[in-house]
Amino acid sequence: MMRYVRLFRAFARVSLLGDMAFRGNFLIKVVVELLWLGLMVFFYDRLFDFTAAVAGWSRPQYFFFLGTYYLMESLIETFFLSNFGEFSELVRTGNLDLVLLKPVDEQFLISFRHVEWSTLPSAVFGLILMTRSILQLDVPPPAMAYVAFAVGLTCAVAMAYSFLLMLSATAVWLVRNQSLYELWWLFMSLMRYPKEIFNAPYTNAIGWFFTFIIPVLLAVNVPAASVVKLLDSQMIAYLVASAVILLFVSRRVFRRAMQSYRSASS
Repeated sequence: MMRYVRLFRAFARVSLLGDMAFRGNFLIKVVVELLWLGLMVFFYDRLFDFTAAVAGWSRPQYFFFLGTYYLMESLIETFFLSNFGEFSELVRTGNLDLVLLKPVDEQFLISFRHVEWSTLPSAVFGLILMTRSILQLDVPPPAMAYVAFAVGLTCAVAMAYSFLLMLSATAVWLVRNQSLYELWWLFMSLMRYPKEIFNAPYTNAIGWFFTFIIPVLLAVNVPAASVVKLLDSQMIAYLVASAVILLFVSRRVFRRAMQSYRSASS
């Protein structure tokens, strides 16, 4: 385990050195990302000037939900998204051969070989938004709520990682899988909103499907609701079970893809 920790630290350091080689570009990416998040917060803040709640979420509750989404999105983009986005290019060019020759687990190498430092400030933005929202609550959350949040957020990141791994693994069979990869942006769009918006009669089936079959709606809703609304132990347990199952299935799908891969020299 310590060997992989040292490898990840080396990957993170090399990635940071690469970003610092072009400081201007790095700073512009950070500023643009933060400006986008700020505009979104301004939009939702103006929205609450005309209503007291959105889908049962009050202003501080919803902004905590939004901060949770920003935090999770930042973690995914920082550690995973660019790596999986480049996987199809590794397959197409045959450079995946070089990855498979390394004396480490290929899934680890593909998942963590690059760290996108420019998106990490978004996580700080999300934490600030969450802290501000908690201070605005009438009743402070109990300590157990924060434990449930930590567990739920960890499971949410694990689920997102599993989805990305499975979608990127299809490049072994499809080579160019950009169309299928668009599913990821659909999942991220669904994570951005409270699942209560699907409680209308004509959207119940959609909400149920993306809660219990493909549980993307749980990723942000359950951790956020555990702190600012209701601590639902059953939903936390279901989220944990979903994360474990998805990690197992994604590992099997990835291993199957590696077995189907034909090197550039074959």
